[in-house]
Amino acid sequence: MNTSRRSFMVVSIGMSAALWLTRARADAPHLSESDPAAVAVGYKEDAAQVDKAKYSNFAPGQTCANCSLYEGKSSDAWGGCSLFSGKLVAGRGWCASYTNM
Repeated sequence: MNTSRRSFMVVSIGMSAALWLTRARADAPHLSESDPAAVAVGYKEDAAQVDKAKYSNFAPGQTCANCSLYEGKSSDAWGGCSLFSGKLVAGRGWCASYTNM
């Protein structure tokens, strides 16, 4: 297999960008339950704390980590969410915008 200098540079740049994005995301602030955007969708850092009477669409086992909007690995304690740009949500959290993967 003959690896060219260009291929090496493309791979190196791609890996560097991925590392930078991962680090930048890790440094992002955590979404507060009192944030107006979080309040609007009933976000809780712990799905066990969801008001089930108020959010009848909640089902046991639903968490941010298994929501299609979650931008992290299902094993991550915190990850991005397409609803809350620039802030991390708890993997064990939940909000009314939960959607199945």
